[in-house]
Amino acid sequence: MNDRARLYAAVAGTVLLFVLVQMGALALVEPFEQSNYQAVEDPTDPTNGLVFFGAILVATAGMLLIIKYDVEWLIRAFIIGTSAMLAWYVLAAIAPVGVVSVGGASVALVPVLAALAVAGGLLVYPEWYVIDAAGVLMGAGAAGMFGISFGLLPAILFLLVLAIYDAISVYGTEHMLTLAEGVMDLNVPVLFIIPTSLSYSFRTLGAGEEMTEDDADAAASEATDGGAVAESDAGDEPEEGHTDDDEIRDALYIGLGDAVMPTILVASAAAFIPVSAAPQLSVPVVTLNLPALTAMLGTLTGLLILLRMVLKGRPHAGLPLLNGGTILGYLIGALASGITLAQAVGIASF
Repeated sequence: MNDRARLYAAVAGTVLLFVLVQMGALALVEPFEQSNYQAVEDPTDPTNGLVFFGAILVATAGMLLIIKYDVEWLIRAFIIGTSAMLAWYVLAAIAPVGVVSVGGASVALVPVLAALAVAGGLLVYPEWYVIDAAGVLMGAGAAGMFGISFGLLPAILFLLVLAIYDAISVYGTEHMLTLAEGVMDLNVPVLFIIPTSLSYSFRTLGAGEEMTEDDADAAASEATDGGAVAESDAGDEPEEGHTDDDEIRDALYIGLGDAVMPTILVASAAAFIPVSAAPQLSVPVVTLNLPALTAMLGTLTGLLILLRMVLKGRPHAGLPLLNGGTILGYLIGALASGITLAQAVGIASF
């Protein structure tokens, strides 16, 4: 397989990972609602997104403080623990198999064992496919949970604020670079890794045996900031508008948040738009209507534009394109369903 074909295969793999997160979140909408997994009391409160954005800022500051004092293992432990918790949430909602009694309480054994397997895999063998599989499960669970917790207006506001913050953090301030450098070598699912070579090993690169410090910084920055980067064998970036096949390296990285954040609106559209306004589409397993479908297509359109820009040799912030594409796609589907603009953005009741 020549270099260009390898690159196209990596792009297709990236799109597939996004679709898996989206379809997973839609499949979890109904089970999560039945399990009462809403994270807030009133999902229509427009301040919900702002509260969670504040939590993101606090978490970022906390991780920067941890990195400053060289105790990054705390971040690794937290992310692996979160991955295991989300795996348990997902499987407890869709497959509560092997129920046993523990101390008078009923516990589904299979979800517990699966969660331990996820944590064990990340601890013992954090290869790219292990991280990607955990990322899909974690991303679908997080997007599904936030999707049923954020009504349409809070979800749209949340995505807009995140897109602005992402652009500022990538093109303006540099505080994310320190955070990125601190988490890249932790081998945890904060990013998707899409190889362009069968010989690629993230475990080897993560140990610093092949990746230069500058390459690692670039890849880590985009994985954390919400952008994407294609690793290049050459030390210099190709000229703008040109991709040299000889400069294609072994992997493309894109932040897990790039898949999760826009999918929140996809899941919200499926959960909060009444069937009378937008009938459910006949798709097995998932909860899907036209606005949710066009929101998915908007995300994927933004992703392809993002990857096209990235493959010209320069990293870019991901969420402005991805969130923007999702919101635009959602609005197109909502209006095509006969929903008014005020209803679509969730302000009709105000």
